[in-house]
Amino acid sequence: MPRRFNKSMGMCLPCLGGAADDVVVTPDPDTRRRQLAEAAEKRQKETAYRGVKNPEAVERKRKKQEEIEKQAMTTSVSGGGGGGLKWQVG
Repeated sequence: MPRRFNKSMGMCLPCLGGAADDVVVTPDPDTRRRQLAEAAEKRQKETAYRGVKNPEAVERKRKKQEEIEKQAMTTSVSGGGGGGLKWQVG
C-alpha cells in the first residue's frame, strides 16, 4: 500500500485516508525507479545537445563517422600485406 505524505507538515499520515487535499501518494518503488531512470536519460540528452540547433543531424553525422571509421579498420586489417610502415630488425 502506498504511503501518504503531508507536504506542509512532512509527516506520514496513513490514518487520514486522503482527507486532506495536500496529501501526495508516492508511487511504488518500481514505478519510481522507472521515472527516475527516464528523468536521468532526459537530462543526459539535454546536456549532450546543449547549444545544438539540430540534434538529429549531429547524431546522423556521428553515426556516419563511426561507419567510416569501422570501414577503414576492416579494410586496413584485411589488406595488411601491402603498404604501410615496415619494421626492419638488424
